[in-house]
Amino acid sequence: MTKINIKQARVSRRAKNLLRLRSTWWGYRRENGDVGSRNYLLVLSGLFSANSVCERVAHTLRHSIPLTHPLGRCQIAPDLEHTLNTLVGQGLNANAGAVLVIDHYHENERSGEELAHRIAKSGKRVGLVNIRKGSGIADATAKATRIGMEMVRELTKEQRQEVPVSKLLVGLNCGRSDTISGLSHNKALGWVTDQVVQLGGRAILAETTELMGAEDVLAAKCVRSSLGDRIWKMVKETENNVLAYGVDLRGSQPTSDNIAGGLTTIEEKSLGAIQKAGTAPIVDVIPWAERAGRKSGVHIMDTPGHSGESLTGICAGGAQVLLFSTSGGLTINHPLMSTIRVTGNPASASMNLDTTDVDVSDIFEGLPIQDAGRRVYDELLNVASGKMTTGEILYLADAFAINRCGPSV
Repeated sequence: MTKINIKQARVSRRAKNLLRLRSTWWGYRRENGDVGSRNYLLVLSGLFSANSVCERVAHTLRHSIPLTHPLGRCQIAPDLEHTLNTLVGQGLNANAGAVLVIDHYHENERSGEELAHRIAKSGKRVGLVNIRKGSGIADATAKATRIGMEMVRELTKEQRQEVPVSKLLVGLNCGRSDTISGLSHNKALGWVTDQVVQLGGRAILAETTELMGAEDVLAAKCVRSSLGDRIWKMVKETENNVLAYGVDLRGSQPTSDNIAGGLTTIEEKSLGAIQKAGTAPIVDVIPWAERAGRKSGVHIMDTPGHSGESLTGICAGGAQVLLFSTSGGLTINHPLMSTIRVTGNPASASMNLDTTDVDVSDIFEGLPIQDAGRRVYDELLNVASGKMTTGEILYLADAFAINRCGPSV
């Protein structure tokens, strides 16, 4: 067989392998039509003064995770609403099979009752304990633990079912990018995004600061010209918000680790970052922490570049699994949304063996992008079906952060 024939045979085998892409995964069906990749009891703090009780209860009960925060009082009305909407979004995420809200005194009617009610409208089980309405911390902890025990018992009766990839909403984020990012792991993620969308699924692309300089490229992929206009407006508003403080966004973007990795401008960083979205159509542009619509395609979310806030917004948007690409080995992990860390940087892969889920650095040894993408795709469906990520095994849960739209008062 000639060299040409051998090469053609390899291409043919690769094409056949790609045709065998899995089109289903195993998850937990919810009443509202969503499917969870996890089945946690989410112990959700309605107010910062309920945080300690949330943590005690969640650490007592198996299959439970706490979400706590420093907010809920002394905020202006729009900021309180912003906080409430973010908490509701976490509770609505399909990875929470049930939610236990723990609250204290609230102001301006943004109460634990409202938080619990808005989550319960999705059909999932929701419990509520208000510390102020009992006899104190010990009483609330005991009561919440008993309620949580029964909720976990019910959750453990549920079984995974086979579902199509169209039920998957994948989050896309990156951290500590360098000149390698747009050539390797982000390209692989873009290939995955294309496959998920072709099978009827959805993706959320976030980090508005990493769209700067790439607006025209993204606008060309929008299904309607009005969406392209919204991308331009969103990026401009982000830049103007920073300029209002008398500083240029380009003083903090690209970041120092980006610069150390060889990136010199935010435009260079952005053109590499948007590779994660592949060639799939952009079907919507949504605010931070808003639920993504049901339409298959890429949904652009207006989020900060701060990974904790970005991931929190993506989780509220409904993503069950996040693909997080990194050249510098960032170890961030959202507590509720499984975070798969992918790197195409050989140095990062060798330095972060215990926190890298998928290594595609052999792209620089000739591995085709589609083969690297297939590696990530298989891991995505495995994790969605129950395989634990390195972050979950190590209990890394540091990426829950609510951004602010106003000062404390």
